[in-house]
Amino acid sequence: MLKLSSLLRDTGYSWRRLRKCPAFAFVTIMTLALGIGANATIFSIVSKFVLHPAPVSDPSRLMALHTTHHGECCNQFSWPLFTDLRDQSKSFSGIAAYFELVPASISGTGEPERVWGQAATANFFDVVQSGMTLGRGFRASEENLPVVVLGHALWQQRFGADPLINGKAINLSGRPFTVVGVANPGFHGVDLILDCQFWVPLGELDGLLPNSSNFVSRDYHWLAVTGRLKPDAKPAQASAELAMLAQRILKAHPNNEGDDGFRFEQAGSLPPRDASAVLLFLGALSLVALMVLCIAGANVGNLFLAQAASRQRELSVRLAIGATRRHLLHQMLTESLMLAVAGGLLGVALSLRATRALAAFHVPAPVPLDLSITVDAKVVLYSFLLSVATGVLFGLAPAWTVVSPMIAAGIKGEDRLARPGRFWSLANVLVISQIAISVVLLCSTGLFLRSLESASKIDIGFRSNGLVMMAVDPRLHGYSPGRTTQFLDQLRERVAALPGVRSATYTDAIPLTGGHRSDGFSAENRPAADRPSIITELYVVGPEYFETMGTRFVSGHPFANEIPGGPKFAVVNQALAERLFKDQNPVGQRVTGPGVTYEITGVVQNVKSRVLGEDFRPVLYRSLAQNIARDPSFIGYRIVVRFTRDPAAVAHAVRGEIHSLDPTLAIFDAQTMEEHLRDALFLPRLAGSLFGTFGVLGLTLAAVGLYGVMNSWVSRRTREMGIRLALGARIREVQWLIVRRGLLLTLLAVIPGLALAWATSKLYTSVLYGVGPHDLITFAGAPVFLTCVAAVACWIPARRAASAEPLETLRHE
Repeated sequence: MLKLSSLLRDTGYSWRRLRKCPAFAFVTIMTLALGIGANATIFSIVSKFVLHPAPVSDPSRLMALHTTHHGECCNQFSWPLFTDLRDQSKSFSGIAAYFELVPASISGTGEPERVWGQAATANFFDVVQSGMTLGRGFRASEENLPVVVLGHALWQQRFGADPLINGKAINLSGRPFTVVGVANPGFHGVDLILDCQFWVPLGELDGLLPNSSNFVSRDYHWLAVTGRLKPDAKPAQASAELAMLAQRILKAHPNNEGDDGFRFEQAGSLPPRDASAVLLFLGALSLVALMVLCIAGANVGNLFLAQAASRQRELSVRLAIGATRRHLLHQMLTESLMLAVAGGLLGVALSLRATRALAAFHVPAPVPLDLSITVDAKVVLYSFLLSVATGVLFGLAPAWTVVSPMIAAGIKGEDRLARPGRFWSLANVLVISQIAISVVLLCSTGLFLRSLESASKIDIGFRSNGLVMMAVDPRLHGYSPGRTTQFLDQLRERVAALPGVRSATYTDAIPLTGGHRSDGFSAENRPAADRPSIITELYVVGPEYFETMGTRFVSGHPFANEIPGGPKFAVVNQALAERLFKDQNPVGQRVTGPGVTYEITGVVQNVKSRVLGEDFRPVLYRSLAQNIARDPSFIGYRIVVRFTRDPAAVAHAVRGEIHSLDPTLAIFDAQTMEEHLRDALFLPRLAGSLFGTFGVLGLTLAAVGLYGVMNSWVSRRTREMGIRLALGARIREVQWLIVRRGLLLTLLAVIPGLALAWATSKLYTSVLYGVGPHDLITFAGAPVFLTCVAAVACWIPARRAASAEPLETLRHE
């Protein structure tokens, strides 16, 4: 009880003191809020992609299973391999399979809408145990029945959160499905970032995607698998059992399974293929955010030291009349913790706004992704612990310095913190640390801003201005390949005739969407021993594609008037032509892929296909009319229009033409090409924005810290300045004395700061575009810029000190 009463007394005393120093409290809280807010924002991202478990019951027991080939992860399962595992495993209470993404069109009331879901085995919801807002999951008898579980968001947005929706029929791609349940909020499936909005039984997949669910061969891997460990099963035990099952299945099917094995990890984890790159990027962001907090904490430490001079007499008197140093230290730490917690609360509020700003960044993916960042309970707890640690760490040393004065000297008003000739004081050490960390931040910022500039200037191979796009998927509405081609041709002709439209075309995919169909192709006329198979990106396109996209022909001409059953023609890019034919003329040559041969009619310039930072990939363009039957698009078809008027008016007119041909078609992914390219710059824009913000914060805090130290130093040497001026020193000399000390501190900080920046910049190699991690311009410009800012921060107190009247400064003490 005594300890509690002492704590309450110290808290009350600290509160009264802070009320008397509102400027000090405000600056301290704001400084800490910036540092803690930066860390809370980055930890929100880490929490989403690293620490957030799948929203299911007992998520630690739910596992995502993968197959490995020659030890490399990760592949999906064939249907026979899944059934072998499901029937023979003893460590899992249940194992379910699902087809990861199924597109469907929802019609009925309102405009038709394209949504994405999953097709799963009947035991899926029994295995994942996600819980239901309404109804239930699938029953074993419903494996081949048209029933559906709706996602919570789809239920709210499309069906008005109808509480009586269970048992009602809804239209998915023109077929009636009976609603049996509504999933809990936040459940989008067991994958980390996929945003699934409905679930149907796996037996109904063929009704939504014709010819997609009849793959019963062991050679076709198409299913994702999840399993729940039994309560008494250990992960090591399950791993050993899976290894044994892999050997057993290999012996039973040596010609199909090869060197396949199994691997599992907790469901909701980062995809194994991308985990290392994502963790490296998040680690770099976390390190930079901690650097910002260190700068902010050092500033707070200097603020407490600045308060020390005014409190030494008070504390010396309290020591002289019987107070213990332990009690004074406790009281000072209480004050520091109060400010730190207040700064943490404000930092969480700032991170709320920052995470909302991150929602403006979109990934140009053709499938739905859930990249939403929120400030959850883990982020609040992290921020609180960080606040307490910051308050103790950066309040302890100043507090110890303040409560340890010589009593006699303190009572006489002598300032032990400003002893002449003491260069390596705590204040100077803190400001040197601030500036050194700021050098690292500025170099990182410079690298990512240079990377963003380089990425924005990359030659993408087509003209992005003046293009508008939108997509439809006639296959979701039961269109045959022939009818789809007829619809797209009619639509292209109508759109091309609209006012302000120069040309129009259609394609199965737009460049720079992160992934695309590819196959191996080789030159037909080369000897078998000299016929390498080149992995080639495949696009199916309509008439006037190259004219509309603004892609230049190097030689030959586009294909035209292809007959679906006639000889197949293609256009290739320079990268494929050079790799297959070297110095030969590729026009008229033939290339062969899996079950198909094309005659090349032309060669076009290289175009960025998947991401901006890649080298140019080999690309082959095919006629949609000739290839739609054997290679239908999984994500629909894009109408691309080159316009000369307002893009919003053109987009509205194109929508009208689509609905005039078929009012039931869902229209999606409507945007201009410039908007698409802005999304394609997702990574450099995100990195540039985050590192740029942190760099500015770090520089500002370091400049303020240096200004505060120099201002405090000048204040303590006011009498000396007056004597120098009275004895005839020139104003310029006095100013230079002050600026020189500040520049010396800066120089002492820049050297280790550059060394640290040089070492840490290697972490960014994989996410930089067109800029090396040791870019000379960045590493030369950052310290020069910082030195200029430091000179200004020193010149302000120097100018004030040198402009004062000598008699007034002599009376200062």
